[in-house]
Amino acid sequence: MAAVETDRDAPSALCSEFLNFSAKDTAAKWLQVSNLPKEVYQHLACYVPKIYCLGPNLNPQNEDLLAPLLLQSPLEWYLCGEEPSVGLAKLEQNNQPSQLCGHVFKVGEPTYSCRECAADPTCVLCMQCFLGSVHKEHRYRMTTSGGGGFCDCGDTEAWKKGPYCQKHEPNISDSSQKDPLANLSDEMIARTYNVFSIILKYAVDMLTWEKEDELPEGLEPPARGDTYYCMLFNDEVHTYEQVIYTLQKAVNCTQKEAVSFATTVDRDGRKSVRFGDFQFCEQAKSVIVRNTSRQTKPLRVQVMHSSVVAHQCFALKALTWLGQIIRYSDALRRILCQVGLQRGPEGENSSLVDTLMLCDSKMWKGARNVYHQLFMSSLLMDTKYKKLFYRQSHTPLLSLLLLSPLLCLLHHCLQNYERLQSDYVKDDHDREFSVTDLSVQMFTVPSLARMLITEENLMTTIIRTFMDHLRHRDLHGHFQFERYTAQQAFKFRRVQSLIGDLKYVLISRPTEWTDQLREKYLEGFSAFLELLKCMQGMDPVVRQVGQHIEMEPEWEAAFTLQMKLTHIISMMQEWCSSDERVLIEAYKKCLSALTHCHSGFTDGEQPITLSMCGHSVDTIRYCVSQEKVSIHLPLSRLLAGLHALLSKTEVAYRFPELLPLSELSPPMLIEHPLRCLVLCAQVHAGMWRRNGFSLVNQIYYYHNVKCRVEMFDKDLSMLQAGASMMDPNHFLMIMLSRFELYHIFSSADCRKRYNRENANKDVVQQNNTLIEEMLHLVIMIVGERYTAGVGQVECFDEIRREIVHQLCIRPMAHSELVKALPENENKETGMERVIDSVALFKKPGVTGKGLYKLRPESAKMFNLYFHHYSRADQSKAEEAQRKIKRQNGEDSVLPPPVLPRFCPLFASLVNILQCDVLLGILGAVLQWAMEPSGGHWSESMLQRVLHLIGMGLVEEQQHLLSSAEDNDTNFNFTLKISRPGEAPANTPSILALLETLQNAPHLEVHKDMIRWILKVKLIQISLQMALLSDWMYVYVQTVRDKDKAERKRKAEMARLRREKIMAQMSEMQRHFINENKELFQQSLEELDPSTSSTLEHSPSSCDSTLFCVGPRRWRAGGSDRRQVVTCILCQEEQEIRIDGKAMVLAAFVQRSTVMSKNRKRPPHNPDKYDPLFMHPDLSFGTHTGSCGHIMHSHCWQRYFEAVQAKEQRRQQRLRVHTSYDVENGEFLCPLCECLSNTVIPLLSEQPDLSQWLNITSLQMKALNPYSSTIKEMLTTFGTATYKVGLKVHPNEQDPRVPIMCWGSCAYTIQSIERLLVDEEKPLFGSLPCRQDDCLSSLTRFGSACWTVSSHATVQNHFIRLLAALVPDPRVENTPCILDIDMFHLLVSLVLSHPAVFSLDSSGLSADTAQLHFLHLVTVAHIVQILLSSVPEEVQMEQESGGAEREEEEKVCMFYNTLRTFLGELGLREVDSGWHLWCCVKAGILPYLRAAALFFHYLNGAPAPPELHTLGVGEWEALCGYLCLPSNLLQLFYNNRELMEPLLHGFPRESNHLIELPGDYSALINQASSFTCPKSGGDKSRAPTLCLVCGAMLCSQSYCCQSELEGVDVGACTAHTFACGAGVGIFLRVRESQVLFLAGKTKGCFYAPPYLDDYGETDQGLRRGNPLHLCQERYRKIQKLWRQHSITEEIGHAQEANQTLVGIDWQHL
Repeated sequence: MAAVETDRDAPSALCSEFLNFSAKDTAAKWLQVSNLPKEVYQHLACYVPKIYCLGPNLNPQNEDLLAPLLLQSPLEWYLCGEEPSVGLAKLEQNNQPSQLCGHVFKVGEPTYSCRECAADPTCVLCMQCFLGSVHKEHRYRMTTSGGGGFCDCGDTEAWKKGPYCQKHEPNISDSSQKDPLANLSDEMIARTYNVFSIILKYAVDMLTWEKEDELPEGLEPPARGDTYYCMLFNDEVHTYEQVIYTLQKAVNCTQKEAVSFATTVDRDGRKSVRFGDFQFCEQAKSVIVRNTSRQTKPLRVQVMHSSVVAHQCFALKALTWLGQIIRYSDALRRILCQVGLQRGPEGENSSLVDTLMLCDSKMWKGARNVYHQLFMSSLLMDTKYKKLFYRQSHTPLLSLLLLSPLLCLLHHCLQNYERLQSDYVKDDHDREFSVTDLSVQMFTVPSLARMLITEENLMTTIIRTFMDHLRHRDLHGHFQFERYTAQQAFKFRRVQSLIGDLKYVLISRPTEWTDQLREKYLEGFSAFLELLKCMQGMDPVVRQVGQHIEMEPEWEAAFTLQMKLTHIISMMQEWCSSDERVLIEAYKKCLSALTHCHSGFTDGEQPITLSMCGHSVDTIRYCVSQEKVSIHLPLSRLLAGLHALLSKTEVAYRFPELLPLSELSPPMLIEHPLRCLVLCAQVHAGMWRRNGFSLVNQIYYYHNVKCRVEMFDKDLSMLQAGASMMDPNHFLMIMLSRFELYHIFSSADCRKRYNRENANKDVVQQNNTLIEEMLHLVIMIVGERYTAGVGQVECFDEIRREIVHQLCIRPMAHSELVKALPENENKETGMERVIDSVALFKKPGVTGKGLYKLRPESAKMFNLYFHHYSRADQSKAEEAQRKIKRQNGEDSVLPPPVLPRFCPLFASLVNILQCDVLLGILGAVLQWAMEPSGGHWSESMLQRVLHLIGMGLVEEQQHLLSSAEDNDTNFNFTLKISRPGEAPANTPSILALLETLQNAPHLEVHKDMIRWILKVKLIQISLQMALLSDWMYVYVQTVRDKDKAERKRKAEMARLRREKIMAQMSEMQRHFINENKELFQQSLEELDPSTSSTLEHSPSSCDSTLFCVGPRRWRAGGSDRRQVVTCILCQEEQEIRIDGKAMVLAAFVQRSTVMSKNRKRPPHNPDKYDPLFMHPDLSFGTHTGSCGHIMHSHCWQRYFEAVQAKEQRRQQRLRVHTSYDVENGEFLCPLCECLSNTVIPLLSEQPDLSQWLNITSLQMKALNPYSSTIKEMLTTFGTATYKVGLKVHPNEQDPRVPIMCWGSCAYTIQSIERLLVDEEKPLFGSLPCRQDDCLSSLTRFGSACWTVSSHATVQNHFIRLLAALVPDPRVENTPCILDIDMFHLLVSLVLSHPAVFSLDSSGLSADTAQLHFLHLVTVAHIVQILLSSVPEEVQMEQESGGAEREEEEKVCMFYNTLRTFLGELGLREVDSGWHLWCCVKAGILPYLRAAALFFHYLNGAPAPPELHTLGVGEWEALCGYLCLPSNLLQLFYNNRELMEPLLHGFPRESNHLIELPGDYSALINQASSFTCPKSGGDKSRAPTLCLVCGAMLCSQSYCCQSELEGVDVGACTAHTFACGAGVGIFLRVRESQVLFLAGKTKGCFYAPPYLDDYGETDQGLRRGNPLHLCQERYRKIQKLWRQHSITEEIGHAQEANQTLVGIDWQHL
């Protein structure tokens, strides 16, 4: 108990001490002493334990008040030597502000990077700097920060142009060269140095302190109690749930407390979970350790003495204080840096900064965050060194270290680089909490990166550290990732951050090279080659024969490594390309590394000689299908890239003597890439099926856009490089051998394969696929020239071609195109520069995306065998392009496109097309095609052969056209294909075969292509004969013109034929309708109740004036109006009669606040609430909607019982949610699957009451005209409305049932009336059938529901309702007239009156009563409006006509009468009658419109034509239809006394969703400053905006969960019940995603209304394009809300996507 008492006494003791304390005197005393550190430590030892950690709960208010006064204030007095506020203000005034913004980003804050000007993607601006910069007019990327990092505004190296915003623009007089320390006196510098060194040392000592029960020397407290904390630390292994469960057991707390503990531990990194004596805390520790050590390592828990915790708390405060103090002056920042970097007595690695960095992984999250922030605001804000560095680039590093704290920090970092990285790999905190994460701030500065490479050999250090961590190797020294344990996989993920560091270092290429930089870069390059050597040939595979592989081998780690290195390899090549000497050296090094890897190349592989078509070549015997083969060949691919660069930079032609080109062995270069491509071909041919999915996945990624640039593309380049240095015949023979097809094509009678090989069908099939793949490879080797260096192209030509081929498949959205293009290291594809030249952009509508469509003139680039097409892409593109050609009336042939010329280094590749071996292969395939297939050749094979022949002809055409300047080409393809084959003397030539094949009936598909080839061949021959004379030109034109004319003629004939057919069809249609007129008329009338009511616009049974209410109202003629409907379940037809079988509509009843004008009204107690009078603020109502589908009541009951039974079975089986809640009576409409929770009975048009009331007047029960099934359904719907509307259990006897039904009817009509106004639609004729049917059924139900209630109850309701208008002494507590919604009152009076009318013997008709109610309520509404809505100030008078003058006089009289009645309470005097009349008209119009709808559906009277259109005569038409005078004040014949203050304004305006800003970044900014209301200023992780009321909520987090009806729910779910009666619409700001919620278990995500410039949403903000509000899409969301369709939308979404059902929506 002692601890508790001291705890209680402490504050009073402190108070007296606090009152006597003087910071000024303490500072003065410190100035006198000789041993300042000791004095300060004594002061801290005395006061820190008295302020911090005094009990189980920390008291931040107390600490924040006392710590500045007792601890920080003396330090500030000492530092300034005067009143701190004065001294610090002086410092700030003399300070030279930094041109660097340096704003440190909070979590979730928006950051902006310019895609055009940023040096790399890590260069970002804060919102303020961005808005004041030139970059807001450029293409920029917007993202949200993960916290940490700072704004790069003012850093000239971060931006290619526009480095400064308006705020940080430097002054013209550059006084910033002055030393900031010159502004301070020597005494001030000495004092600052003293304070900083003591406080920084104190903070570092405490934060890195490992003893739990002792304190550093000099800090021992005067009195030491037995008070301890059990401190729980965060880790990334255990889940929230595990921690919460463990804490409940260990410290016996409630779930809420455990959640709070877990949240704080996750946020701050540690939290005390128990306070007391040592034994008490130790016991909790042992329970926690025991409970969490079963599967994983246990949670880290320490029992720490309260004084140790107190000093650690103040140490964090002290570091924050240092960060605040140095903002006043750059000089102070410099001194702090000096203190931190000063070497300690222990020598190497002993500075305070070193200590912090080396202990980083031992600290908790909160401590790391605080010192990282201090590093950023002190050491990393150092720009001065850059200018020094540029001026003295010859100065050695050590002399620079004296000048720049940042360089000094870097020096320390690199000395400890390996150790820091090792600590990070072992640590389990995320990278963002590790000191290694600061590398991005340092290595991305280009000048720094260069200097670190030259001075500190940074590249080599990073690569060697990386390789040290990957120690698993096989016998050949390759990386081995097999049987990777979870621990190793975790470590491997961490090690990848080193690749990130290497990427930062290489991200900007040097423009000038020094000898030292060349030397160190090449040294780093050599280290990198060592890394690639370990990858060359890793994860080899061997084909499984016989049985399937038992266990899938590990393949993902190797590909992850490959993907991470892809950009590094590309950047290495870019660095090499920027300097010729570096390129030559790198090429040599790479070649020698590859040769070293291949040194054991021919061991055990026997040499063989291949001969074919009179050529022979020596190679080795190697079968991909039998030997080991690896897909990982980074060394070969790097060499291929460098080889292309030799050509691109022309180094190969200018310095051939410096290059080892003569030593190259082309067969060695092509061997491994060729094996890799053969492996892909064999996998396609199904030969590796037994190797499982791991191989299929590897092949997929090999071709995938993420990897292909440095895998597939480079293999192709390497084959091109090798083939260009070899005899094409030799190259093709080696290729045939590797494809295992040599035996087919080399045999003497290979052309007779068709007869010969009737072997195994599978083998034939496999060989066919292999031949197709081999031919495709030849097409690619000769045809892929769009790599700079291989073909004479620029890099943009390559991107242009990629885009063209993607758009040839189909029009695509911007995001789809971006995904299909490879990104560079800056996450750019380069697409924006070329897209407009090849495509047209089409903007989206209210749904969908904006699409790019290929320009017609770009289609000529289309190549059917484009190397990046998958097979599916290829067939889609082929189909699309043929379809376009047919539509344009052209031949559907897809010829090979005209290709750019090869670069000289690759020029000999075209000879492959005319070499003997290829011609032999082509001839053989054509010979096989002479006979129908029978499986021995394939259509694809023939198509590829024809394409190759076409390529040869197009190539020859290019050569002929350019032969004027061409000297040495002897490309004569036509001649070669015209010569007969050599082997058997009589084999026909390729040309002869083609001429035969063009008439073969089994080759119909290929005829177009064969004809095209023969036509081009003719032109070619003419070209050769004409030798490019004018005649040739004329000839070509003539052929083209003929061709064009023929095409035009065909197209014209096709058009005429189409028109003729269409004319015939329309004639037949007209004839059929004329013959069957009666049938058509009949079917129109019988459609359904909704259409039949809309066909009644021209009634014949009454005079020209239509009334819907009163004795003169319109009535249906006679009894011939039958309503026949069909049940959707049993398909039976049924007439609707009051005594027949009940027919019902599926309906959905829901509580609603869509029209609410007061969302603050507290929810009422459902058991005691009396809903008889609806308040005009409509704070919530009950809305009924229906999908309009009709069923028999008994069919529906059977269906619903089946749904219930199915649900019970399913719950036992699966235990997952469905999109509807059967226990709550929900089901899906059997036809449209629309969510429903009850049914509305369909009633025939009301029988004229007088007809059957005249028979007997009093025996109402005997006259209840409804059949039992209809009564049952009346009860069902009434009870459902009552249950949902009041949120109570069903109770048929409750007197409130009919009230809720009338209320639902009124509310639904009001919401639909508002909807029609908002959508600018006429009152009648524009509602969809489903709403029409719903209103009709709902109104008729309302008029009948009294028959199933207690009549006395309904009569009592009527008396109370009428008393609100006509005072009745028997009725108490009548509400004030201003507290009643008049339309609800009218509906309730009219619908409850029949129960009273049954007792009436006066002979008055029910119609008369309805008219009187309408008159009475209308007058009351006018009173309401005049009392509450008269405008404050009167503007200009309007001239008015005679009739209006009368209205104005009347309204003035009425108003003055009201003023007389109110007396003291008083209405203002108003002179303008015109103004009053306008006010009344505007206010009462929504009521009149709603009344017209109500009586239209109640009495079935058709509406006048004026109300079917939007126009001027609406007021008169409405008054006429409602049997009211157009001057409503004529109704006023009686006054009532009125009282109470005035509450509400009319007219009733529609509610809108909140206004959203046009630019999305404004929302992100708003959300970034939003803090969690329950976590003491902590940033919310998922800030979510309610679109109904504008509240910002902290969603999806434990901290803001609350209890709702006994269930823990998240902030959004809780808010929906307060704001939207259980329905909510939210915008998740960080995800740019709209969230719909309904109830506690239903929800779905919906596309946000923000689009980028390409018409696409960016859910998750992954692409980062600027987003702007699309009003049409926002209006669509608003319309869903106003139509009460949110729940329905969620139901449809969940049915369509089952994964949505499994989400715990209540936790959002």
